[in-house]
Amino acid sequence: MTVSVIIVAGGRGVRMGEPVRKQYLFLHDRPILCHTVQAFTTNELCDHVILVIPPDDIEFCKTKILSRVDHAEKVKMVPGGAERQNSVFCGLEAIEEGQGDIVLIHDGVRPFVRESQIRDLISCAKKNGACILGISALDTLKKVDKQGRICQTVDRGEIYFAQTPQAFQYGVIKKAHDMARRQNFMGTDDAYLVEQIGHEVFVINGTRDNIKITTQEDLRLAEAIITLTR
Repeated sequence: MTVSVIIVAGGRGVRMGEPVRKQYLFLHDRPILCHTVQAFTTNELCDHVILVIPPDDIEFCKTKILSRVDHAEKVKMVPGGAERQNSVFCGLEAIEEGQGDIVLIHDGVRPFVRESQIRDLISCAKKNGACILGISALDTLKKVDKQGRICQTVDRGEIYFAQTPQAFQYGVIKKAHDMARRQNFMGTDDAYLVEQIGHEVFVINGTRDNIKITTQEDLRLAEAIITLTR
C-alpha cells in the first residue's frame, strides 16, 4: 500500500492582511508551509507528497520552502487552480499510477497535525474508504436568520467541526472529484464531495491545536503552541 499526501497551499491570505501569502509567513524559525510539509516528509507512512501551489510560486517554493524541509526529495510541486477544489484535482492528477492507494488531503496552513492522527487516518481510510479529522462542538450553537434573530438552538451533541487531513482511497476521492467537475459543483470540502456520491465518511477525533492559520490571531496562537510544545 502506498500513501500520497496532497498539500494545498494556494491561498492568498486576504484575512491575514499581509503583503505575502499566509503560507509563507514565518512561524517561529521557518515559514508556516515548511512546518506543514515536514510533518509528512518525515513520516514513514507517507510515501509521496504533492505540494500544490500558485503557478508563479514554484521557483520560490523550491528555494525558500523545500530547501528548509527534511526529506524534501519526497515532494513533487504542482501548479494549482483558481479555487481550492481545482487545486486538489490538480494534485490528484499528479499522482502517478501505483503511488496513491490512500490519499491524504491537507491544508498548507495547518502545521500541527500529529503523527498519530496521520496513522489513524490511513488505517481508517484503508478499511472504510473515507475519513476525516473532526472536533466536537463545545459552545452552544444558534441558528440565526438574516435579521440577526435566533430561530433555533442546535443540538451540539451531533455537531463536529471538520479539519484536515482528510483521507480517502484513491478511487473514492477521484470518483467524487470527477463527478463534481462534470456537474460543475463546488463543495465546501473534499469529504462533502465524497458524500455526494453516496459514500460513507467516518470521523476521527482531532485536536484543538490542529488550527488553520488564517488571521493574525491564529498566527499568535500558533506561536504560543509552538513555544509550549517544542
